[in-house]
Amino acid sequence: MSETVALTAQGVSKAYGSRTAVAAADLTLRRGKITCLLGPSGCGKSTLLRLIAGLEVPDTGEIEADGRRLSWAGGAVAPEDRGIGLVFQDYALFPHMTALQNVAFGLRKLPGRQRRDRAQAMLEAVQLGTRGGAWPHALSGGEQQRVALARALARAPQILLLDEPFSGLDAHLKGEVRLSLTEALRAAGATVLVVTHDAREALLMADDLVLMHGGRIIQAGAPRACYLDPVSPDAARLLGEVNLIPGQVRAGLAHTPFGTVPATSCADGPAVVMVRPEGLRLAEAGAPAHVAQVRFGGGYHEVQLKADGQQAHAHVAGAVPETGQTVTVRIAPDLARVFPAEA
Repeated sequence: MSETVALTAQGVSKAYGSRTAVAAADLTLRRGKITCLLGPSGCGKSTLLRLIAGLEVPDTGEIEADGRRLSWAGGAVAPEDRGIGLVFQDYALFPHMTALQNVAFGLRKLPGRQRRDRAQAMLEAVQLGTRGGAWPHALSGGEQQRVALARALARAPQILLLDEPFSGLDAHLKGEVRLSLTEALRAAGATVLVVTHDAREALLMADDLVLMHGGRIIQAGAPRACYLDPVSPDAARLLGEVNLIPGQVRAGLAHTPFGTVPATSCADGPAVVMVRPEGLRLAEAGAPAHVAQVRFGGGYHEVQLKADGQQAHAHVAGAVPETGQTVTVRIAPDLARVFPAEA
């Protein structure tokens, strides 16, 4: 195994009766990097995390870390012997222990003073150095999450797994907690796998992004590359809103009612043009479209457009058209991709 690779999963599958939860998954975690595993509820991402943690045994495939086989078809090293830390969705703090005692719980092999000092250092690393005496019920959701993280980091795991770490937080807290969490993880030099269904969360946190759909890993790479160059409409949808517009490819161009885009890799014939809402631009020159509706979205207006019986929506940050108006639009090529119609 390469020095830059901390863990690999190869051909890992898991079924429950007739339902396949994970199908032939390949995954690589780079040492010291944050990998986000993104997918909708029920796609198999939490099952894959449990397989890596050793809480489930794969039906096929293998999982290795630092040249050591952790899981194989029908067998697995026990979770406590893997050097892998796991932070659950509900944080699983002990209610009868203070924050400091929670963090120190996994350090029982250390002498008392050393255990306490290590736990205190971990609380300070997550900016909770003054909250060691607080009981879990007296902590905010973000503070509980950081205590759970400090507890996991205290044991210096080779790999840290986070299962939907922000799902229980209010929307206004997510940004603040995500930033402090990411800073703490990077400061610790941890190898991290974050399971999430939130595209924005994944794009902001990840060094490496893995997209999962229907039990399968469908794309992996840098967040920007996955966003701008999705391998399929399903991959595109996982990372945010998209328009899927029917079109026709002729001589290397995909023609749609909203304009044309290059399609040099597609054969002539029916196609689907995927374009992000921010990639559908109002322009002085372009294809004519009718403004069916305008809605305020905060940092932009969402403009519903119709042309030749097709509909699409654009995110407009500048001058806003009026409902009923005819405008001209063009498709930004860097925010559009063309797929064969069967995709």
